[in-house]
Amino acid sequence: MKLHLLNRSSEVNQSLRVSHNCYPNFLRVWHYHPEFELVLIQQSSGTRFVGDSITKFKEGEVVLIGKNVPHMWLNDEVYFEEENESQAEAIAIHFKEDFLGKDFFNIPEMKVISNLLNLARRGIKFQNVEANLINAIVDLVKFDSTKRIYKIIELLICLSKNQEYEFLSSSSFVSSFHKTENRRLDKIYEFVFENFNNPISSCDVAKIAGMNKSAFSRFFKKTHRKSFTLYLNEIRIGYACKLLIENKESITSIAYMSGFNNISNFNRQFKSVHGVSPSSYLKNYQ
Repeated sequence: MKLHLLNRSSEVNQSLRVSHNCYPNFLRVWHYHPEFELVLIQQSSGTRFVGDSITKFKEGEVVLIGKNVPHMWLNDEVYFEEENESQAEAIAIHFKEDFLGKDFFNIPEMKVISNLLNLARRGIKFQNVEANLINAIVDLVKFDSTKRIYKIIELLICLSKNQEYEFLSSSSFVSSFHKTENRRLDKIYEFVFENFNNPISSCDVAKIAGMNKSAFSRFFKKTHRKSFTLYLNEIRIGYACKLLIENKESITSIAYMSGFNNISNFNRQFKSVHGVSPSSYLKNYQ
């Protein structure tokens, strides 16, 4: 997937952008932008890509994505069929870190929000979000621009108090993505996401990076604090989890569809990442 920079800036004379999106499907583009993105999925389901994670999403989810974190919301195939009558609906709020002034979130009273925005560098999915918070997000659409300002502050404070959340991307991916100035890693990420379910060797990726195998291995491990093989297996396991949750294929088929060449290696790698077998993972999810 080629990574795109999208314009999510607010309208003229507004520092905060609130959008109610309702289309047959969400934008199918792997992208990033300098704005934070707070999303409430109201309708539809599919696969969420955030950094190096691949997970399912469904309606009712609330997610906060940090600035410049690559992401994409890919609806299930049914949402792209011509006869489909279902809608992909979401509330999306975009704002820059300094939308209230350069030092606003540095004052002591705003420390809780500052901490939340720092956590969002990896992408956050909030768990068990209360109905009043869901309604607060929906209500932002109908407020005028002035009222939205203090309402978003109230909302972020409430979210900062929610200790039930999960990170969506690994810290190693995010730190490497932000530290890369020449964007050499962009080519690596694009190649891996396009080909992870096919045979990939370190030599293949080293050529994409314009390096020899040994130099690439040292470069990748220094950047990610893990080997390329481990990183690739984690991507494949993430995709396998998505297929398991969809429950349309056998575990053996999913192993091969995720890029593993035998079921025993798939089971071993899956357990090393999640601590349980693929069948137990599916049973726990259900």
